[in-house]
Amino acid sequence: MRDEGKKARKSEYPIGDLFLNRWSPRAMASESLDDEDVFALFEAAKWAPSSYNNQPWRFIVARTEKDRKVFINLMGAFNQQWAGKAPVLIVVLAKKTFDHNNKPAATAMFDAGAAWENLALEGTRRGLVVHAMEGFDYEKTRKELGVPDDYAVCCMVAIGKPGKKEDLPKEMQEREKPSERKPLKELLFEGKFGKKLLE
Repeated sequence: MRDEGKKARKSEYPIGDLFLNRWSPRAMASESLDDEDVFALFEAAKWAPSSYNNQPWRFIVARTEKDRKVFINLMGAFNQQWAGKAPVLIVVLAKKTFDHNNKPAATAMFDAGAAWENLALEGTRRGLVVHAMEGFDYEKTRKELGVPDDYAVCCMVAIGKPGKKEDLPKEMQEREKPSERKPLKELLFEGKFGKKLLE
């Protein structure tokens, strides 16, 4: 596991290194990934919690040159500059209804987010770059990848082995470091919205 995050970040309370070391680099090598590494990420995602154990997450995976080209063309120009190198690209979906009764699943995207986090943490544990993005055309993605209406398009993810920061465009090189987080006092309320739990 790479430890740039632990070196650059400090938690307010003691937590496992894995959480600090998970960040979203853009520098990645175009070298292919072994099946064991790729499918282990989805295995980790599979074990995420979900309402009624519905497991609403689905992943469309691009690993061939042909499929990757389609995914890259769905991205905005900024993301194409770095994510185009990724040997594995994923579109994360969430099924908007429950399997057992076909009623709306209010937490479908929340649950898919939990699966994405599992995937990202397993990637971090394996020393891989795992970077999610929203900078792509959602409607075009739905159309070109044949996503049914009862699935939400959540995000796209680029996965690869670490690359060299110097290979990124200059403006990206300056941002290629673990980001900080808001302090807990800004995130926690007690009893009702707006009443701070911590000062």
